[in-house]
Amino acid sequence: MGCGCGGGNAGQGGCGGQKPPVDLVVDAPGVQEVTPESQPTADEPEALAEEVESAPTLIASSEQEWPRITVNGVLIAPDAMAQELQYHPAGSREDAVFLAAQALVIRELLHQRIVELGVSVQAEPGESAEEAATRQLIALEVALPECDEQSCQRYYQSNQARYVTAPLLAARHILLECAPDDIEGRSLVREKAEQLLELLHVDGGRFAELALTHSACPSKAQAGALGQLSKGQTVPEFERQLFKLPAGLASQPIESRYGWHVVSVDQRIEGKALPYEVVADSIRALLQQGVWQKAVAQYLQTLIGAATIIGIQLQGADSPLLQ
Repeated sequence: MGCGCGGGNAGQGGCGGQKPPVDLVVDAPGVQEVTPESQPTADEPEALAEEVESAPTLIASSEQEWPRITVNGVLIAPDAMAQELQYHPAGSREDAVFLAAQALVIRELLHQRIVELGVSVQAEPGESAEEAATRQLIALEVALPECDEQSCQRYYQSNQARYVTAPLLAARHILLECAPDDIEGRSLVREKAEQLLELLHVDGGRFAELALTHSACPSKAQAGALGQLSKGQTVPEFERQLFKLPAGLASQPIESRYGWHVVSVDQRIEGKALPYEVVADSIRALLQQGVWQKAVAQYLQTLIGAATIIGIQLQGADSPLLQ
C-alpha cells in the first residue's frame, strides 16, 4: 500500500492521495393556462379559489399526490413538479415538494413578467432562450449599486486572515502503516509510534536511523524527508494536523488513512499578508456578487407580493424594490 506522501520522489512531495441548473424555457412547458371549464363562471367568482384552497397545500394524500398551485390563474402542472423534484433533495418528501413548487412558481412569475414587458434578447452560446430573457429582465428591472472603494477597504481590513500566502513547511516523517479498517491493528501501531516518539525525545539525532528501520514510506531513504510542503500536497486528514504544528518534533503521532506518522517539522515559513492592491478586484467581485443576490431576492419578493398565488405560501415584499 503506498502512503501517498510522495516522499520517494527525491523528497519533493508529502502524504497526498489523489443542482444542475434547471434550464428555463420561454414557452414554460411546466405550466398550463387554466381552461375555461376549470375557471369560475360569472355567477361563481370564488369557485376556483375555494377549490384550490380546500385541496392539500403541500402534503400528498391518497387522492392527490401533488398540491394544486396557481400563479395569477396559471396552473403549475403536476408533471412539472415531478420532474423538478429531482433537483431539490430534502429531509422529507414534503420539504422536497415545497422546494420544487417554489422554484416553479418563481419560474412562472419571471416568465409572466418577461411576456408582459415583451422582453426579447439573443441567447448567448450555451444559454437557453428563457435564460437569456431572464438575464435581460434582471438587467432591466433590478438596480444594482456598485460596491465603493470604502466598502472594499473595510472588508479587507476585517478579513485580512483570508488574504495571506500559504505557509510552507519542511518536514520529516516515519510512517507506521496500517489499513484504515483494522481497528485493533491501528491501536497497536499507535502504541509503537508513541514508543518511537519517546526514543526521539531522548535523542532526536536518531530520526534517520528509525525512519530507515521502521517507516513504510519510500522517503525513509532520505531520512524520512518530505521536502518542502504547501497546502494541497498531502491527504487532507494529514495536512490539517501537519500545518498546525510548530517547528520541532510533534508531541503526538498523526493519524491518516495510511496509518500513524511520527513527524518532525524542520522549518516553518508563515504565510505573508497580501497587499490590498493585489486582492482588491477579487474583493470587489465577491461583494458585488452578494449585492446581486440580495437585490434579485428582493425583486423576486416584489413579484411574489404583487401576484395572486394559491396553493403555496411564499414570502413577498409589501412595497416595491427600494434597494
